[in-house]
Amino acid sequence: MDSRELFLKVMNFEKCNRTLKWEYAYWGSTIKNWYKQGLPEKNYPKIPTTISTSATSLYTTAWTHNWKKSGASKNTKIEIGDGLAIWGNVYRPSQGFPIDIDVGDYFNFDKSVILIDIEQLFYPHFEIKILDEDSSKFTYVDLDGVKRVFQKKESTIPTVIDWPIKDWESWNKIKEERFRLDNIMHRFPNNWDNLVMKYKDRDYPLALGGYPIGIFGTLAHLIGYKNLFYYYYDEPDLLKDILNTFTNVWIAIWEEVMSRVEIDCVHIWEDVSTGTASMISPCIFKEFMTPYYKKLTNFLKAKGVNIILLDTDGDCSELIPLFLDAGITGLWPMEVSAGMDVLATRKKYPKLQIMGGIPKLNIALGNKQIDKFLEPVEWLLKQGGYIPFGDHSIPPQVPWKYFRYYREKLNHIIDKKKS
Repeated sequence: MDSRELFLKVMNFEKCNRTLKWEYAYWGSTIKNWYKQGLPEKNYPKIPTTISTSATSLYTTAWTHNWKKSGASKNTKIEIGDGLAIWGNVYRPSQGFPIDIDVGDYFNFDKSVILIDIEQLFYPHFEIKILDEDSSKFTYVDLDGVKRVFQKKESTIPTVIDWPIKDWESWNKIKEERFRLDNIMHRFPNNWDNLVMKYKDRDYPLALGGYPIGIFGTLAHLIGYKNLFYYYYDEPDLLKDILNTFTNVWIAIWEEVMSRVEIDCVHIWEDVSTGTASMISPCIFKEFMTPYYKKLTNFLKAKGVNIILLDTDGDCSELIPLFLDAGITGLWPMEVSAGMDVLATRKKYPKLQIMGGIPKLNIALGNKQIDKFLEPVEWLLKQGGYIPFGDHSIPPQVPWKYFRYYREKLNHIIDKKKS
C-alpha cells in the first residue's frame, strides 16, 4: 500500500495494517547536532532559492539574501541556521524551509503530503525590497507586503514590524489589485498541464491550502495579532469583507484545480491558541470564523474532500467542538506541552482526525520516559484516524540517541499494529 492509499485509509478510519511513519519538523541546530552524534549526513538540507508562491516561498528571501548577495554559485552549500526549521512530512514544500531527507531515509518514513504550488494569497506579489541592512540584521518587504526584520545569526522566522492591511483604504486597494476573480489562471504554474498528468499517477497524498491560508490565521498574518483583536470590535465589517473576499478567491482557485485533479486533503493554518487557551472567545469564533469555515468546508465536502486538517499550536481544547461544527475534520500538532491530551481527545471525539501528540520535549528525558509516553499510542492507533509524531519541531536538547530510540520504538508499535 503506497503513502496515498495509507493516508486515505487511516484518515477515513478504514481498516489497514498500519498508520504512516512521519515527523513534523526539526530545528536546524537539532539536525546539526545529530550529524555530529551519529546521523549519517548523506543529503544536507538544501534551502530553496527560487521564489514561487506565498505558501512555498514566503521566507525564502530571509534565508537566502546573504547567499545571493555573496554571489555564490547554485552549487554552493548554504549553511543551515540554528533557528531555521527543517521540514518533515506533514506537507511540503512550505515557507521556503529546507526539506529533510536524511532523518526520513534513516527511519524509512513514508512519502509526504505534497502541496500544490498555486498562489492562494496575493497575485501579483508585492515587490520584494531590502530596506535597511547592517552586519547583524536586515529589514525588508516580502512578497506578501509584510515588512519584516531578519536576524542573521539567530536565523529564526523574521519579526514582523508592519502589515499591509491597515484600514478600508489599504484593503480596497489590495482587493482591487491583488484579489481579483478575473485572473485566477494567472495564479497557476506555467507547467500546470504537465503537473496535472503527473498528479494523476501519484503514490503520495496531494493537498491544497497550507500556510498562511486560514480564517483567523490569514487575518493575523496580514493585519497583526494585536490589531486583529481590536478590529473584531472596532472594524467588524472590514474583517467580514476581507474574509468574504478570501474565501471567494480560494473557492475559485480550488474549483479550477479540482476540475482536473483529485485532491486528498486541505491544510488550514490558524495558530489561534496559546500555551493555555484560545486567543479568541467562542462568540468571536462563531461570528468571524464559523460562517467562512462552513463556506469552505461545505464546498470541499461536496467535491469529495473529507480530510480538512487544521494546524494550531497551543491548547485548543475548548475550540474542538466549534471546529467540528464548522466542518473541520482533523487537528494537529496537538501540543502536549501546552496541555493537549490526545488520549482524552480521542475518547471525547472518536471521529476527529488527529496528527502529532508526541511530547517533543520529553524525548530528551531518556528511554524510560519515552516508554511511558508511548504506552497509549498502541491503543490510539487501533481507534484509527491517528498519525503520531512530535507535537512541533524537535528541539536541539533532544540528543540523537534518544530520538533514535523513540523513533525506532514508535515505528515498531506502528508496524505491529493490526486492525
